Amino acid sequence: MLSDLLSFLKQPIYQEDDNTQWAYRWYYLLHLTLLALGVSIFIGLCTGILQSALGLNLGEHALEEWLDDYSPLGLAFMAVIVAPFLEELVFRGPLLWFRNSRHFKVVFYIMALLFGYVHISNFEMSYQVMALSPLLVAPQISVGLLLGTIRVKFGLLWSMAMHGLYNLVLTAPMVLLKLVNIPLE
Repeated sequence: MLSDLLSFLKQPIYQEDDNTQWAYRWYYLLHLTLLALGVSIFIGLCTGILQSALGLNLGEHALEEWLDDYSPLGLAFMAVIVAPFLEELVFRGPLLWFRNSRHFKVVFYIMALLFGYVHISNFEMSYQVMALSPLLVAPQISVGLLLGTIRVKFGLLWSMAMHGLYNLVLTAPMVLLKLVNIPLE
């Protein structure tokens, strides 16, 4: 599977996977999600080490503010249902329009980059944040590439499902801690 993924990412073409078995598709979705989480966590750890070593102040992350402003269940609903639905419509939906275009590869990569850079809004804008923006949004760019892959292979609903699962895994611990009134700090 990893070699197929790397081959696709080197030369993305819009070609749906012929295998329509649910077990196969869920297996693929779960593996891509685990890969996305692993890459995101690794990049996040590297960013944290760099931030600590250089004494950088990147400000408060939007998730911290959302945890203060919204109910835990409202936040979970937004992160797991609303955001994946809207973001996949905007960033992976249009891939269909370019499926027969010689520009599909460029559009595929541009959409992943745009998806990543939209998430820079999760940070307080500063010179440091802008200078580190490629690193700060690298997790979302990599996830965007994987979401684009599953979207092309299985369809838009599958990318929405993967996006929701990814967000669920990342936000559930914080939401659960907030539900039981355990401080995150």
